[in-house]
Amino acid sequence: MTEMPSTLAHTSSGGDERPLVLHLIYRFDTGGLENGVVNLINHLPAFRHAVVAVTEITAFKERVQAPGTQFIALNKPPGQGLWLYPRVFRLLRELRPAVLHTRNLGAMEFQLPAWAAGVPLRVHSEHGWDVNDLGGISRTNQRLRRLYGPGVHRFVALSRAIETYLTGPVGFAPERVLRICNGVDTTRFAPSADVPVAWPYRRGEHLVIGAVGRMQAVKDPLNLVDAFLQLRALCPADWPRLRLAMLGGGPLLEAARERLVSASAADRAWLPGDRGDVATLLPQFDLFALPSRAEGISNTLLEAMACGCAPVATEVGGNPELVQDGANGLLVPPSDSQALAQALARLVRDPALRQRLAQASLARANAEFSLQGMVAAYGALYASANLRQTPSGETPRS
Repeated sequence: MTEMPSTLAHTSSGGDERPLVLHLIYRFDTGGLENGVVNLINHLPAFRHAVVAVTEITAFKERVQAPGTQFIALNKPPGQGLWLYPRVFRLLRELRPAVLHTRNLGAMEFQLPAWAAGVPLRVHSEHGWDVNDLGGISRTNQRLRRLYGPGVHRFVALSRAIETYLTGPVGFAPERVLRICNGVDTTRFAPSADVPVAWPYRRGEHLVIGAVGRMQAVKDPLNLVDAFLQLRALCPADWPRLRLAMLGGGPLLEAARERLVSASAADRAWLPGDRGDVATLLPQFDLFALPSRAEGISNTLLEAMACGCAPVATEVGGNPELVQDGANGLLVPPSDSQALAQALARLVRDPALRQRLAQASLARANAEFSLQGMVAAYGALYASANLRQTPSGETPRS
C-alpha cells in the first residue's frame, strides 16, 4: 500500500461508488485558493474527495465537513519534485480518482504522473499570479506551464486576466480554457447587526477600515498601514473615530504593528493575526480595503461585498471584475499609498457614497458571484464525459 504520511479521515471508499475527485495542491493551509477547495468539497456531495498536498496539510483541514474526505501530505522538501513522480503515480493507481485537479504552478508538474496513470479527467486551475512573477511575465514559468500542460484536458482560469495569460503568452488553445469565477457563500457571509464579543470597536462611534488577508509582500499590507496613517492629515475631523482592523497572520504582521507604533497609532488599530471567525467580523467593517499587488478572484473581497462593505481595491488581476469603479466600489493603482489614502478619505467624508457603494456591492455579490453558481460549474466540469479524452496536441510557443 502506498505510504501516506499524514492524518487520513478514511483510507478507502468503503463501498462508496461516487467518483473520486483528487485535489492536488502545493500546501493546504489558510488562503483563498485553499478556501475555494474547502467550499467545493463541502458543497459537492455527488463526489468523494481527497486532498493531496505536495508539502504539508495543516489544521486548516478542520474546515472540511464532508465525511470520508482523505488528506495526504507528501512532505516534499524544497526543489524539483521529479523524485516524487513514482510515488504519486502509485498513489493515483491505488486511489483511482475519476478527476485529478491541480492548482497553480507549484502543483502542476504532477499532471505528468497523472497522465501516465491514466486518470480519466485531468484539470488544472490557475488562481492568480505567482508571488515571484507578478503579471506573469516570466518566460521560464510560461515554458514550465507548456511543459506540464499537454496531458491536461481542461484549464480553469479564475479571472479574465488569467484566461488571457493562458491563451496568450502560454499558448494553450482557447477551447481548452474555461473561466470559472470564485463564488461566495451568501448564507454565511451576510450583513449582520450582531456584534461579536471579540470585536473591539463600537458601531456608530467608530468608522472601521478593514482588511483580511495573509500578511505577505504580494498582499502589500504595509501599503494599507501607510494609507491609513495619511488619513490623519486628509481627514482631521474624522481621525479621532477612524479605526483600522487587519485580520491575518504572516511574515509582515510584526512590521505592520511596528509601523503603527512608531506613528503613535497603535491604539487605533487591531491586528490580531489569523482568525477563525472572519464571517462574524467582516460585517463590522464600514470600508474594506484590498491593497494587493496581484490577485486572481479574491475570496475575501467577495466575502466583504456579501457582508455589505464598501470596497476599495487595487486595480490588478481579477479585482476589476468584482469592483466596477464608482459603481460598487473604488479602484486605485497598486503600491500607491497616497492614491489608496485619497480613495479611503473620499468614502470617509461621504457617507452617502459609502452606503451606495456598499449596497451595490452586496447586490452584485448575491446576483453574480454566488457559491451555488461556482459549485454547479465545477460539478458540471467534473461530470463532463466528453472531456475524458486525450487532448489534441498544440504547437508550443517559444
